[in-house]
Amino acid sequence: MRVLGMDPGLTRCGLGVVDGRAGRATMVAVGVVRTPSDAEASQRLMFLERELDGWLDRFEPDVVAVERVFADTNVTQVMNTAHATAIALLTAGKRDIPVVFHTPTEVKASVTGSGRADKAQVTMMVTRILKLASPPKPADAADALALAICHLWRGAATARLEALAKAGAR
Repeated sequence: MRVLGMDPGLTRCGLGVVDGRAGRATMVAVGVVRTPSDAEASQRLMFLERELDGWLDRFEPDVVAVERVFADTNVTQVMNTAHATAIALLTAGKRDIPVVFHTPTEVKASVTGSGRADKAQVTMMVTRILKLASPPKPADAADALALAICHLWRGAATARLEALAKAGAR
């Protein structure tokens, strides 16, 4: 399975592509899309759409895993993150690629074993799991890879359980 992980953001959007299955993962690509800070929001979103289109065309993921937006006191930041998330839904939807959401706590627990892990711990475990020579930077890139790993591991387990349930229902 190939997963494109996305840590959504209007200023910086982390993207990471990982191949694998439960218990095994290999990094294919990682990067951060930075939108022009002096551009209007609509221009920034179109820039993000073009970049994400390029990633989807180049890497052809089976699924896109996106960090679920969570409530925060900074409404502007939450809205910008939600707008970037909408771009993932739009670009993947045009290609019939499923989009799944994982909470930050779920991602941290999946890659570190603790839902309360800090960014440094997540980055360290992503580096170790993917056997990278150096930690992915900035944190948005590491978070995108962590999302992809989380979906590989949790998504694969969920798919197996659903398949067993369907087989048992026959």
